Amino acid sequence: MDEVKDALIKRALGFDSDEIVEEYVADDNGKTVLSKRKVTKKYNPPDMSALKVLIEQSEFDDEISHMTDKELLREKDRLLKLLAEKEQEDEN
Repeated sequence: MDEVKDALIKRALGFDSDEIVEEYVADDNGKTVLSKRKVTKKYNPPDMSALKVLIEQSEFDDEISHMTDKELLREKDRLLKLLAEKEQEDEN
């Protein structure tokens, strides 16, 4: 269940991903051979639907709805920092 929550958080906050496009051609023997491979870095912006689900399912729902804009920005920064730490852990 933690994986689902982590994925939801990642989608709610936005993330970077690699998009891979591969092209194949047939060689002289009729076998398919990789001819081109293009890797593109892609930024996936925050998804408001995922954020809404997080807020609705949060045990801190009442607390969040009563936060000031300044407090919400601090919480956003805290969550982004946690996400960055988690991504760094996953890379290691």
